[in-house]
Amino acid sequence: MRIVRLRALALDLCANKTAACARDRHARPGPPRRTSLILNPDTALGYKVISMSPRRLAPLLLFMTLLAAGGALAQDKGSVNPKPLPPLANPNDPSIGAKELFARKLLPSKGTAHVIGSYTKGCIGGAERMPLNGDNWQVMRLSRNRNFGHPAMIALIKRLAARAHKDAGWPGILVGDIAQPRGGPALSGHASHQIGLDADIWLTPMPDHRLSREEREEMSAVMMVRQDRLDIDPKVFTPSHVLVLRDAAQEPAVQRIFVNAAIKKALCREAKGDRSWLSKIRPWWGHDYHFHIRMHCPPGAGECEGQPSQSEDEGCKDADLAYWFSDAVLHPKPPPEPPKPKPPMTLAQMPAACKVVLHAADAKP
Repeated sequence: MRIVRLRALALDLCANKTAACARDRHARPGPPRRTSLILNPDTALGYKVISMSPRRLAPLLLFMTLLAAGGALAQDKGSVNPKPLPPLANPNDPSIGAKELFARKLLPSKGTAHVIGSYTKGCIGGAERMPLNGDNWQVMRLSRNRNFGHPAMIALIKRLAARAHKDAGWPGILVGDIAQPRGGPALSGHASHQIGLDADIWLTPMPDHRLSREEREEMSAVMMVRQDRLDIDPKVFTPSHVLVLRDAAQEPAVQRIFVNAAIKKALCREAKGDRSWLSKIRPWWGHDYHFHIRMHCPPGAGECEGQPSQSEDEGCKDADLAYWFSDAVLHPKPPPEPPKPKPPMTLAQMPAACKVVLHAADAKP
């Protein structure tokens, strides 16, 4: 398996308390050195500073890439005939991972939409289903049942689809994972995408025809980054991609967008005119087949835990990007011992209101 496939979940791990995210308070990594790193707990409480030497950093980088191996990626195939999950022998067992419980909910909870908790530890009640087809979008990997989100996210995706058609000339966009029907942790793929405010959009334009179920499950997204990982592949990453990402970043409701560092590098090089939107484009592992949109907490969502404000700097200086093209990041050395897996997050470790959402009545299909 190529190392690039192992990196795809590192974005979500950045939002987890165990992941080294950056060395400045805006989580924009710079050149590695013997200094403090920053952990991003993905809440508005700030960042925790630790000290880590390069010798200890290398195993952590590989640990993050190995954890990324199970990611629900745009190029991972789905199933045309997915098998339902078997019933849990004892669903009230407090040691059961919350992901086992939320993955077995096939419909949203009844009621109005409300977000609870953070992007990596939370849930959503009253989620809205993204329609499978629209004038300028199609939803992919239907077998995952992850096309649910906050109504604001669903509306945002529809707007972006229309703008991709109008501004970039794409037939439309291909929509990847948003969230499970009630959010929460998933069995595979993401640490985030738990509250209906994250969405993956393929960097492959929508074809000019209605995709079959087989195509939605088996069609692969196109790799946008060169094999050496140092820049984009100009044969597939075009000026139209710059317009699509610009349109997404210019949405006021968008908090940040994660892309591969090579894509960020290309955007810095190619963006013309008003470049203020570049501050929302954040480099992170993987994200070379799709980009990841994260929204601000919706107005009035008192139980939603957002992220701290980020720098308005473009993030295009050599020092801003050097870290991502260092040998330690591109070619991490294996640790002496493989990292031990963390125990799954239990329902008791999630916000208390998520238990109510989990056990609420189903919304109408």
